[in-house]
Amino acid sequence: MTQHQRLLIIDFGSQVTQLIARRLRELNVYCEIHPFNNVTPAFLTEFAPMAVILSGGPASVIDEGSPRPPAEVFDMGVPVLGICYGQQVMMHMLGGVVERGTGTAEFGRAYVTPDDKTLSLLEGWFKDDREQVWMSHGDHVSQIAPGFQVFGTSPNAPFAITADPSRRFYAVQFHPEVHHTPNGAALYANFVREAGFTGDWTMGAYREQAIAAIRAQVGDGKVICALSGGVDSSVAAVLIHEAIGEQLTCVYVDHGLMRENESEEVVSMFREHYNLPLIHADESELFLGKLDGQSDPETKRKIIGGLFIDVFERKAKEIGGADFLAQGTLYPDVIESVSFSGGPSVTIKSHHNVGGLPEKMGMQLVEPLRELFKDEVRALGRELGLPDSFIGRHPFPGPGLAIRCPGEITREKLDILRKADAVYIDQIRKHGLYDEIWQAFVAILPVRTVGVMGDGRTYDFACALRAVTSVDGMTADYYPFSHEFLGETATRIINEVRGINRVTYDITSKPPGTIEWE
Repeated sequence: MTQHQRLLIIDFGSQVTQLIARRLRELNVYCEIHPFNNVTPAFLTEFAPMAVILSGGPASVIDEGSPRPPAEVFDMGVPVLGICYGQQVMMHMLGGVVERGTGTAEFGRAYVTPDDKTLSLLEGWFKDDREQVWMSHGDHVSQIAPGFQVFGTSPNAPFAITADPSRRFYAVQFHPEVHHTPNGAALYANFVREAGFTGDWTMGAYREQAIAAIRAQVGDGKVICALSGGVDSSVAAVLIHEAIGEQLTCVYVDHGLMRENESEEVVSMFREHYNLPLIHADESELFLGKLDGQSDPETKRKIIGGLFIDVFERKAKEIGGADFLAQGTLYPDVIESVSFSGGPSVTIKSHHNVGGLPEKMGMQLVEPLRELFKDEVRALGRELGLPDSFIGRHPFPGPGLAIRCPGEITREKLDILRKADAVYIDQIRKHGLYDEIWQAFVAILPVRTVGVMGDGRTYDFACALRAVTSVDGMTADYYPFSHEFLGETATRIINEVRGINRVTYDITSKPPGTIEWE
């Protein structure tokens, strides 16, 4: 799809390979991550990268059958940067020596000092004659390959930075992509400049390219999009509508488990501001009826997922069917669904909550965001004119309030939960904390507690406040609210929401907990 200048990241299984791509995208450089076993000589020819980065990984190059890039990587005449395992495999393949890490392993923070500051890769480094880096290696390079020289060392890595400038081959033992290498971004900036990248990866350019690709794929076909109201599906819908107009129909299914005023806000924004063909399917009676008496979280999820597919299929038939299904699949979904060791023919699974529909309904997928990270989707949303108040919203799960209502779901509990959640979010916004928090919500607990209000006894529900900070939702920590904020918020909820008389704050990180309660 892309016509941009391209950088290839060959992945050897590092836990932080995505961070390399994030660093490069922030430099307006388009890059893709591909598992080493998918990168063949034919792939290299077709992909035609302007530069290659070899990622870290858990293997040892000394072991038989350990991962390798194709030797042709080093014959392409483009700059190559090896990181950690990538450095070791580069040395090993080009004539150096790698040994087991007896006494030379390094894990965590380390400091690299320069042997030679003239290397272009290191411009802006070593202003204080040392740089903090993050090491995570057991094996080590004991002899560098012919043509290479040493430019930096650390206490346990005598070849922490090596390079063959004439061939534009660079290798570092540490991880410049992680937060704990504070000056790592400068190293990547120097590398892509050395490779000749002009920074042509912008959301304006992507918007034009994506619109052209959607038109070429869809032709005069009909596209249907399940609009959840979340950022991903919303940006995808607006982008596709800009490309094909009335050929797109969006379906917004209100399952009765939305937050206060959410359905009205989503529907009015898309109908009034974007004039999108939109079916608002109020199916709350259907969903809540099927959920009546159910308390097991997995059962609740399966009921909601199954009903969503039934409704979506019914609405698609009402408009005469569709040729394409639009999804908000993102690049992290694509990366994570490719098995590191699964071979070159791994099938990428669908990640949307209606991912089973295309085969069932005979539709093809339209996924215009599959090359983007979450922050890039938000940038594209701004490019398309979606308001910041909308594209900056916290994530909201497909099952909605059902998984914030442990135990049996009732209309009474949902009404209480909506009101409490609205007060909590209002408090967060009033204190200017919304954008500091990844996700915040209230969970209503399946217990009642004794309380006193005025001179009377109460026996009402308890609730838990949840707020977390995160980068990608995979790990998270609780937000450190002040006691003053928590006290003020608890007082407001108890005073303004009939049915709650006790408020708690969840300080569990992920792991061991999850962000949601079910």
